[in-house]
Parts: sequence; structure tokens; C-alpha cells
Amino acid sequence: MAANQTISKKKRIYIEPYVYLVPAFLIFIVFTYWPFFRTIYRSLFLTDNRGIEKVFVGFKNYTDLLTSASFMNSILATVQFVGIVLVLGMGFGFLTAILCNRTFPGIRFFSTVYAMPMAIASSGIAMVFKTMLNQNIGIVNQLLGTDISWLADPKWALFSVAVLTGWLNSGINFLYFSAGLSAIDESLYESASVDGANSINQFFHITIPSLKPILFYTVVINIIGAFQSFGQIKILTAGGPGESTNVIVHDIYRNAFSNFRFGLASAESVLLFLIISVLTVIMFRIQRRNT
Repeated sequence: MAANQTISKKKRIYIEPYVYLVPAFLIFIVFTYWPFFRTIYRSLFLTDNRGIEKVFVGFKNYTDLLTSASFMNSILATVQFVGIVLVLGMGFGFLTAILCNRTFPGIRFFSTVYAMPMAIASSGIAMVFKTMLNQNIGIVNQLLGTDISWLADPKWALFSVAVLTGWLNSGINFLYFSAGLSAIDESLYESASVDGANSINQFFHITIPSLKPILFYTVVINIIGAFQSFGQIKILTAGGPGESTNVIVHDIYRNAFSNFRFGLASAESVLLFLIISVLTVIMFRIQRRNT
């Protein structure tokens, strides 16, 4: 009898932790897994204006996308956009983290300013940025002495939106890099100085190698975030002029809520998921080979 009670108690202790996970698991099912599989299912159908599946077409939505010049343009625009955002966002975040890595008067103020972009809503700052880039009254043209239509010229529209996005991402990048820099043992720099290493040698042989895990994580997060950027693009250019800023996420929105082609938009969402997944796997494999 005592043995049976002991076994029952052990089973109860073993099962109990999983019971606490049930509420979180249900939330994931309702808000993550069910919409994901529903999107895959809807991508195989033609839908009505309410998004209800009507006609099963198999992989026709996918073949239509992969043979569409508009979708290929969206991929090209997305790649350019992600590249600019990655370079500017990480570059500015890393530079500001380096500047604030030493104690000096006013460091708290500057640290707050550099981290502030992460707390600003993209939609709100996009409205401000739209006024700043106005061809006639914008402060950017006045400061540069130019007369460029930043948001209406296909040559500059994508770059302008990417600069804003990169700046928005720089705040969280600043925190990542600041945390990484503060974790580097100061004795490494002291030993290097004793051995005659100058600041440049210390930077490339101590700072950069020590930041490799943070750099890798930041690259992955920034690429995924750039692929998912939407609010500032919708407000500033709405995918235009032409289709110069019609990145994949905006094209999904346009197909679903402007053209009411929910099946096509779902197929595009699945393709975007696959693109991000493949890039993430590739980056993790590269990181493992370098460690």
C-alpha cells in the first residue's frame, strides 16, 4: 500500500510541472499555431472578399507568385531594404555603444538618447519623418541645400524608409552591444597594452572576437525585424512610388486588404516564412563553423 502511494506521488510530482504549462500552451495554439496552419490551408484556395475559402486550387497561388514580376520586384526591394537597414541599424548601434563604453560627464544622458529609438512607435516617428523629408518645407532639404523629393523619387524612396528603420533599430542594438562591451574583462586590454598593442589592435583582436556571440544574435534579430517592417513603409510611401518600396510584407497587406486576394496573400506569407527560416538556418550553420 505504501509502495503504491509512493508511486502515485512520484507520478503526481512528474506531471505537475506540465500542468502549469497548459495555459501558455493553449495561448500559443490559439494565437500562433492555429493562425499559422490556417494560413497554409488558405494559401491553397481562392477566397471571397471576406477571406473564406471557396475554390481549392492547390499550389496555383504559389506558381502565380513565383512567375509574377511584381512579386520578384518585391523580393528585390526587400533584399535591398534589409541590407540597408542591417548596415545602418547595426553600424549606428555599435558606434554609439563604443562611444558610451567609457565613463564621462553626461554619459547617462547620451545613453538614454541613443537607446530612445527602441521606445518610439514606428507609426508616430514616420509621420514626423514624412514632414522632415517633404520636398518643399522639409528640414532635410534645407540643411543639405538640395531639392530632392525623397519619398516620391524611386531613386531615394527605399533608401529614405530604410534609413528611418535602421535608426529605429539602432536603439535596441545599442543596448545589445553595450551589454556585450561591458562583459569584456578589462584585464585583457591591460595585458594587451603591456604587450605593446595599440587601440586598433585591441579593437580587432579583443573587442570584435569577444562580441562575436552578440554580433551573431544581433544580425539574426535585425534581419528578421527588417523583413517584417511594415508601419513606416505604409505611412511614408504605401509601397510607392511605383513599386520601389513594395516590400514583401507590404505586398501581403495590399493583396489581402486592398485586392481581397487572401489566398494569394497567404501563399506570400508562407513564402516569406520559408525565406526567413532558410536564412536563419544558414546563419546558424555559418556561426557553428566559425566556433
